[in-house]
Amino acid sequence: MVHAVRNVVIVGGGTAGWLTAAIIAARHQGRIPADFTVTLVESPDVPIIGVGEGTWPTMRQTLKKVGVSETDFFRECDAAFKQGALFAKWTTGAPDDAYYHPLVLPQRFGQMNLVPHWLAAESNESFCDAVCPQGQVCDHGLAPKTVSTAEYEALTNYAYHLDAGKFAPFMQRHCTQKLGVRYVPADVQDVIQHENGDIKSIVTMQAGEIEGDLFIDCTGTHGLLLDRTLGVGFRDCSDILFCDTALAVQVPYPAPDTPISTHTISTAQSAGWIWDIGLPTRRGVGHVFSSRHISDDEAEAELRAYLGPQGKDLPARKIRIRAGHRETFWKRNCVAVGMAAGFLEPLEASAIMLIELSAKLIAEQMPANREVMDIVADRFNEKTHYRWGRIIDFLKLHYVLSKRRDTAFWRDNMDPASIPQRLQDLLRLWRYQPPWFHDEFDRVDEVFPPASYQYVLYGMGFRSEVERGHLRPEAHEAARALRENRDMTQKLLSRLPRHRDLIEKIAQYGLQPV
Repeated sequence: MVHAVRNVVIVGGGTAGWLTAAIIAARHQGRIPADFTVTLVESPDVPIIGVGEGTWPTMRQTLKKVGVSETDFFRECDAAFKQGALFAKWTTGAPDDAYYHPLVLPQRFGQMNLVPHWLAAESNESFCDAVCPQGQVCDHGLAPKTVSTAEYEALTNYAYHLDAGKFAPFMQRHCTQKLGVRYVPADVQDVIQHENGDIKSIVTMQAGEIEGDLFIDCTGTHGLLLDRTLGVGFRDCSDILFCDTALAVQVPYPAPDTPISTHTISTAQSAGWIWDIGLPTRRGVGHVFSSRHISDDEAEAELRAYLGPQGKDLPARKIRIRAGHRETFWKRNCVAVGMAAGFLEPLEASAIMLIELSAKLIAEQMPANREVMDIVADRFNEKTHYRWGRIIDFLKLHYVLSKRRDTAFWRDNMDPASIPQRLQDLLRLWRYQPPWFHDEFDRVDEVFPPASYQYVLYGMGFRSEVERGHLRPEAHEAARALRENRDMTQKLLSRLPRHRDLIEKIAQYGLQPV
């Protein structure tokens, strides 16, 4: 008899658990509760780590698809807009060393590669400013839309900064009140397996035994199901990405009308970097560093120096980062999502984005029965391994391109043994052939598109050799595209409101529903 998959049990809450529950329940809404159930079991006593405050633009579509009001999201999650990241002191460490990785594609990106034309012009204008308006929008502290722009619509592409401690309860309410997710607040005491090794049930202190057909491990670094029960190993990536510790602080604004940054700020330090994220009521600031290169006390001193007098007495929370991921993500009838699957330094806000992509893949490929589950698992594992590999490559790229040699940390990052071979090969290729669509990024599920590589490469001073004769056929259209970008930049600067002003209007009036 074929055993149908009808009962999904998610173990663990937080952002990973509740976002996964929402995505699966929304996708299978027509079957709930008659033919399909989604149950989330969460310990009432385990606090949310809440390290992720940055998202990718994927979150807009995710929230829209699961039926969340963007107005409610802003009001209840202390959310702000995110239009990219500013990387300071990564290339040379000089005071004026900074570049943007925005969320808007370069002008006419689908039709032509503007990199060679920008390089040939030898302009003092940054690559970002030459091909995209968003860096200027961020510099002026402007929002990506107006209050009359409908929910989830945009004038410039955006993601969010959010308070992770408020986001999980917000999603919990939405899941249980709107999507039919069954919530069981209980501590797991034991895991029962079938003779074949599949997980049969979990035994809880408060709610007894809970059976399921598919179990999703969202227990974070505890790894209760995939690690401790099924024994899946861990692939350590600390030989590539050295940062293994974070010190996080919450910084109040000096005044209620203090401008809110509309981008993440990442400032390189002696052995790591500091994130700085603006929310409506506070900033989230943290120092991510390598404990092999500096001590906790030295790292905290750098963090306090960055914050200035305002940060003198603020408590810092220490978070350990075990850089890497599970050797496999879906084994038998259990799949890990979130930190149970792995974790990397939050340099490009990949954590929540990976939760979204994993949950979406599970929801869309939900196996009809146990007989085909291993086929689905193999496909899931292949895609997820690929995504983790590309994220590791992209994060390492930031370190490899740096010209800093002032500390052992930066020098060690240039050791070829620490650089994935695929990335080494691409860097050699890009010396003669700037990245674009049709080259090495040909998969639909690319996490970081070629535009992201362009912004980082040429923001950090990478040079590709340009054969000027090859540019002549496109020269006229390229010049027009660059003019279009300048015109678009001026229009946006004159039209967009200040970031805090829009957030206050959303709180007061709301956005127009879709």
